[in-house]
Amino acid sequence: MKHKIDESDRIILDHLQNDAATSIHALVDSTGLSSASVQRRLKRLRSDGVIDREVAILDPEAMGQKMTFIVMVELERESLDQLDAFRRKIEKEPHVQQCYYVTGDADFILICLAPDMKAFEELTHRLFFKNQNVRRFHTNVVMSKTKTGLSVPI
Repeated sequence: MKHKIDESDRIILDHLQNDAATSIHALVDSTGLSSASVQRRLKRLRSDGVIDREVAILDPEAMGQKMTFIVMVELERESLDQLDAFRRKIEKEPHVQQCYYVTGDADFILICLAPDMKAFEELTHRLFFKNQNVRRFHTNVVMSKTKTGLSVPI
């Protein structure tokens, strides 16, 4: 990171991570900075990679994705080319919301969405059963969501 994050940056970031559509005017009011200063800070925070992306968060159920699955995947081999191959396959799959390379019993933990169990079964065939390097996978079905989000403590 090229610049240190100060209190005004923190205020801006706090607003934006709760609502990326927060207006410049609202950020000016919250920080006490000029509009030009807020715009410069936003440009810097984006170019420095502090703001990674600005997205709309959709309700999975409204989009027909009624079920969420947490899947722990253990690979047969963890060579760099095998890890990269698995990551590439996962990155292309729209039903995988998140993927983490982890320590412990599993090599990867995935958060997946599907409209129903049949669709999830098809996903497991595409991602796991047809992959010679997947030793095993273990699935937990989410019964209810207590908290979801990607907010970073500020």
